[in-house]
Amino acid sequence: MLDISFGEFVLIGVVALVVLGPERLPTVARTVGALVARAQRFVATVKADIHQQANLSGLDSLRQDLQDAAHTFRGQLEAEVNEVRQAVDGHAAEARALADEAAGPLFEAERTIHQSLHPEAEAAEAPAAAEAAAPRDENQLDLFDDLPPHHPPASQPSASQARE
Repeated sequence: MLDISFGEFVLIGVVALVVLGPERLPTVARTVGALVARAQRFVATVKADIHQQANLSGLDSLRQDLQDAAHTFRGQLEAEVNEVRQAVDGHAAEARALADEAAGPLFEAERTIHQSLHPEAEAAEAPAAAEAAAPRDENQLDLFDDLPPHHPPASQPSASQARE
């Protein structure tokens, strides 16, 4: 604090005792102690305020740096997202075009497959069309006109498979 040694404090105390006297010395000592304590608190408060201001200015610059970095990162991220969206839209358009191109041959293949799976339907349609075209005699009794076409039953499980 100050460059005053212990001996110099003793000398000041003896002079104060001689000048002030033993009755007023304790009161003056308490007053001086209170003033010194108040001065120390004031100095500590000023130091704390100075440190706080220095930290705030440092934190302020740090906050500004973080905000700048966040804005830069956001801009880069938005640019990347837009590029990805454009690429996905392009690929989707290509996929739609390919699907439209493939729809015709797929429809033709589906029709061919269905025709080959149900040949009896075609065979049943051919005689029915031929009968519809032929003239019909109203006096003739035909017992088999209203019968549904005969379809072979689906593979039925054998007796051994049914038990299992």
